[in-house]
Amino acid sequence: MWAWGLAERAVAGLLGSAGMNGGRWNTAVAVGVTAAAGIALVAIVVSSRRGGIKSPWRRRRGKPVLASKEWRSLLTPEGKLYDGGVKLVKRVRNGGIEPSIRAEVWPFLLGVYSLDSSQAEREAVKEHNRRGYLLLRKHCLRKNNEESKRLNETAGVSHEESISPGKVKESVTSLGSEEQPEKESVEEHIKSEEENSFPILEQEIQDNTAKAIPEKQTDENLSSSSSSDEDESEQSDVTHVEASHNDVVSVHQSSVEEEEESMPKYSNTGGNTETETELSKAARPVKSSRTVEDFDTWQRIIRLDAVRANDEWVSYSPSQAAVTREKAIESAQAVCLKDYEHLEAHRIHHASRLVAILEAYATYDPEIGYCQGMSDLLAPLLGVLEEDDEAFWCFAGFMRKARHNFRLDEVGIRRQLNMVAKIIKNKDFRLYRHLEMLEAADCFFVYRMVVVMFRRELTFEQTLSLWEVMWADQAASRAGIARSSWGKLRLGAPPTDDLLLYAIAASVLEKRKLIIESYSSMDEIIRDCNNMAGQLDIWKLLDDAHDLVVTLHDRIE
Repeated sequence: MWAWGLAERAVAGLLGSAGMNGGRWNTAVAVGVTAAAGIALVAIVVSSRRGGIKSPWRRRRGKPVLASKEWRSLLTPEGKLYDGGVKLVKRVRNGGIEPSIRAEVWPFLLGVYSLDSSQAEREAVKEHNRRGYLLLRKHCLRKNNEESKRLNETAGVSHEESISPGKVKESVTSLGSEEQPEKESVEEHIKSEEENSFPILEQEIQDNTAKAIPEKQTDENLSSSSSSDEDESEQSDVTHVEASHNDVVSVHQSSVEEEEESMPKYSNTGGNTETETELSKAARPVKSSRTVEDFDTWQRIIRLDAVRANDEWVSYSPSQAAVTREKAIESAQAVCLKDYEHLEAHRIHHASRLVAILEAYATYDPEIGYCQGMSDLLAPLLGVLEEDDEAFWCFAGFMRKARHNFRLDEVGIRRQLNMVAKIIKNKDFRLYRHLEMLEAADCFFVYRMVVVMFRRELTFEQTLSLWEVMWADQAASRAGIARSSWGKLRLGAPPTDDLLLYAIAASVLEKRKLIIESYSSMDEIIRDCNNMAGQLDIWKLLDDAHDLVVTLHDRIE
């Protein structure tokens, strides 16, 4: 209020010196000076606030999540988002998503569906993607079969003797009740392919699929699977694929080659490609020099990581938690899972799903393949998404950004660690100088946070909340919601693909006093960061991260 006091004294002085020169002049001066003082007061208040703009998360505890009723209200009768997804992004960014509708909303945030797609377009994309995932799984089953055959030949056991019919099969589940008829299995597909003219059938399906897929699709939802699959019920989705080793082996070599040509492939421009010949050089699928031995190594590591996965997701998916042991063991045998006998049924089933999807991803993106830590990113998605094909494509959308964390050359990790260091340096130079003294200015102590995106520092629910906000930012960038739109949204800051890095920097800055006064080596900081689990307030962390985005975004990015 001192600004008002100065204004009053100034007005009194002016009025006194003016004497009797006119009441109107005195009134005008008084009004002018008072207005100037008001403007000064506003400027002082605004400049005193961190970042100068109020964070959209500052009122999080009083802001409800995006609930089912509101979600439905965002859609037109044709199933399109009314404003191209702008309000959806705003609501998720402000408060997160109600658990019951996460499986519906996530595909929009992860680029599986375009923000301006209709229900009919999404159904076409869903079927197209389901077929693509089916091809990837068939390829993985064939790889499993070849590996088993090599091992048996080395051991001097015939392939037929070692594998009983139906030992390796992937179960097929459908949407709805158990009374619904089961879907046609891969075993039946293959027999049908042999009985009919495979090239003709594949061309027919490819033509039909091309007609069904609308032109308006984002790069993330094209899956390039002009498939040779079965006539099947339109109402169900693939969770697992039934197939025996013997039947997979019986596929003709020509069919195998054509299937591999039509399999979805990761593209470095952001999409799954249908025909490489139609693409520019920059848009073609990423080439990989990976060998069969690489895939075998990935498989072994995937299986080891899968059986170690925890079961934090149980309360979020009662249907998966209630799986029978018989069904779980069947799933485990389908993907050649080993050493799972000590696990509960729901953990066996979860591990089997991890193996199936991670193998498919290693086939889809062989440049990355599989690295430890990727299972940490997939596991929370499986707790929400019960259909494997939908979970796969959401994971593929997630990995468009996260895949750089798993490059062998670590270029992506180094870039992100450098950015965290820049944020700290620009925000708190004293802390940065102390990190330099400890030879920790490269911020290697947050390596794990970057790689698995806070997964091991947060609870299951906190992880989903952070990731949803992060995905909303990325969806806004992907959809071209520019800075000028943020004024209308009243969010204050532009979207950033690197919100996670600002959050990581905020978690370090929160401990600045402890680091400066108590730590004398980087090992101590690493130990503290690794013991951070359960100690973070996710919404305060997002609040602090937003302040950093507002104040440093233009200087850092």
